[in-house]
Amino acid sequence: MDKGDPATQELLAMGTLSPVQRLVNKDGSSALTSSARPCHLRRYLRDIWTTLVEMQWRYVFLVFSLTFLVSWLLFGCLWYLLALVRGDLDVDPDDPPPNRTVCVKYMGSMTAAFSFALETQLTIGYGTMYPSGDCVEGVVLLAVQMLLGLMTEAFITGAFVAKIARPKLRAGTIRFSSAAVVWGGRGDQRRRRLLAFRVANLRPSALLDVTVSAVLYRSRPGHPLRQSAVDFQLDRLGPRPCPYFLFPLTFHHELGPDSPLLPLLREPCGQEKSRVEHFELVVFLQAMQEGSGQIFQKRTSYVRGEILLDACFRPVMSLGPDGTYATNLACFDETASHGFDGVGLEGLDGDETV
Repeated sequence: MDKGDPATQELLAMGTLSPVQRLVNKDGSSALTSSARPCHLRRYLRDIWTTLVEMQWRYVFLVFSLTFLVSWLLFGCLWYLLALVRGDLDVDPDDPPPNRTVCVKYMGSMTAAFSFALETQLTIGYGTMYPSGDCVEGVVLLAVQMLLGLMTEAFITGAFVAKIARPKLRAGTIRFSSAAVVWGGRGDQRRRRLLAFRVANLRPSALLDVTVSAVLYRSRPGHPLRQSAVDFQLDRLGPRPCPYFLFPLTFHHELGPDSPLLPLLREPCGQEKSRVEHFELVVFLQAMQEGSGQIFQKRTSYVRGEILLDACFRPVMSLGPDGTYATNLACFDETASHGFDGVGLEGLDGDETV
């Protein structure tokens, strides 16, 4: 459906259709927009390290390139100014007057000064242009440029390494199911209704101490947004973290009387809009990398239309004839009808307050 179509815009204005409202996108990024004020920009510049690490790569390369170019140009101007003040530009470097020292041999133009500053900071090695050890001003300026150049290179190298080694990149290899399901089961001699989603580790390296939490964002028309904690568990581990995450796992939440999701899921999809203006379940997965020990977080969200009732996930693991397990992620998002076997969501008691 094209949101730019006039007919669609008219339906949206009438309230017949409503765009999907999200606080968190499916990939875990924030869906909020804000205008950057000058005071905010100053705060970003104060925390320049975090700003560079979180900046997109194309802007990082631009900032780093401009930093070096400005540094070379600045010290090129200082070297040229030093030669101009001392009168070295009017002296023949091959035949200087007696008792006259030329700070930088054969540097007679601004272009040559820029080239000399570049050679100095990158330690390329001097050619025909070289500094004189008898020029005190030149030695001081040379030391200052070398110190600032080393600091700049160390900062840039550290920022590059920190950006490449971010745990956020490992989070990109975690995949959530595109939809959550509500299915029935039996536990401790009583029927249960479970809301479940599936998550897969796309890399062969395992993840350790995996914990999952969720927050339900909901609001009624004319009321502020409310947050409710939603607990998810893995099989019989209870609230304890999963010690080893290698194959796809299914986390579930019991839709019992205390569940904030139960009253919202009772109504058919689309009809809850009369009572609920915003419905979004944001899931957080936190894990530790096996190799580096770094901790990262992966997020996703499920709106009402992405929670399927009377459904379950199709199996993705199978045992081969050679006794090894195989994972088929091609059907990772596929679901099948489950059947509640007599008791639906309307048969459970829950808080009606939204």
